[in-house]
Amino acid sequence: MRRRPHLPARLPVDPYVLALLATVGLAALLPARGTAATVADAASTAAVALLFFLYGARLSTREALDGLRHWRLHTTVLACTFLLFPLLGLAARVLVPGVLTPPLYAGLLFLCLVPSTVQSSIAFTSIARGNVPAAICAGSFSSLAGIVLTPLLASVLLSGDAGGFSLDSLLKITLQLLLPFLLGQALRPRVDPFLTRHKQTLGLVDRGSILLVVYAAFSAGMVAGIWQRVSPLRLGALLLVEAALLAAMLLATWYGAARLGFGREDRIAIQFAGSKKSLAAGLPMASVLFGPQAALAVLPLMLFHQMQLMVCAVIARRRAADPAAELPVERVAEVSRGPQQAGAPAR
Repeated sequence: MRRRPHLPARLPVDPYVLALLATVGLAALLPARGTAATVADAASTAAVALLFFLYGARLSTREALDGLRHWRLHTTVLACTFLLFPLLGLAARVLVPGVLTPPLYAGLLFLCLVPSTVQSSIAFTSIARGNVPAAICAGSFSSLAGIVLTPLLASVLLSGDAGGFSLDSLLKITLQLLLPFLLGQALRPRVDPFLTRHKQTLGLVDRGSILLVVYAAFSAGMVAGIWQRVSPLRLGALLLVEAALLAAMLLATWYGAARLGFGREDRIAIQFAGSKKSLAAGLPMASVLFGPQAALAVLPLMLFHQMQLMVCAVIARRRAADPAAELPVERVAEVSRGPQQAGAPAR
């Protein structure tokens, strides 16, 4: 008798998202002004550089190169992240100004340009009994590509929405994001033992740095009075648009991967790596790209992040309860492709 999948006892409200919301509340009550704002901005710039140095120092080049053997899967995830997502973001322009204000739409479009997540994609792929090694490599490739592709796409698609995106912005991205990342890669053999020994502490540094970036961005937004332009009705509309965007990507990655001939385990990895967006990578980039407008720009990403965690947790548990998950590995691909292709060899 087939087990009936059920919802988890409680949906995963990420504690870090609560910390982000508390930081936003602090910025609303006690925004940095004058000298404090200058100090917060300088600290935020240093924190962004540190974050991307650590990203570069942690990424194993050898593991990334080894993962290239599954190039079809990684190409599919990259296409979903940096092609299909941006196309859907551009299509949402018809919602301006009736549903979304221009600043909220700019944040929504930026959300569509940031790379995929790594940790949560791996976690959900593991819960759903998918191809975990592929999810690891796909998330790493997406993060690496995003350092270059996200700013380039933003320079083309957000030129009229990012509050003055220019060559100066590209220079800031190079100095604050790309250069520290490359430096981290170059120094990885020397610093990797230290990073490994202090992994937990450095994780706190990561998250603390992002909280600092959020505080500086939202403080600047409060001082500039940008929140007076957003109403609860607009925020509700934004949530509905993001729900539709997430649903479209979840359906496209799952059924599109099936059409491309991927087996069940690969389809799971593609769905979770190809439908998600990285809050950790997106927040620092937004602070560089949008400047004083960063507060509204990161709001869609923060909301989408929590939404994707809640929805993907339910999907991962349903995938784990699927009878196909109990089949031998060589039979999983046949079941996932359906009876019409049952005779085709598994890929």
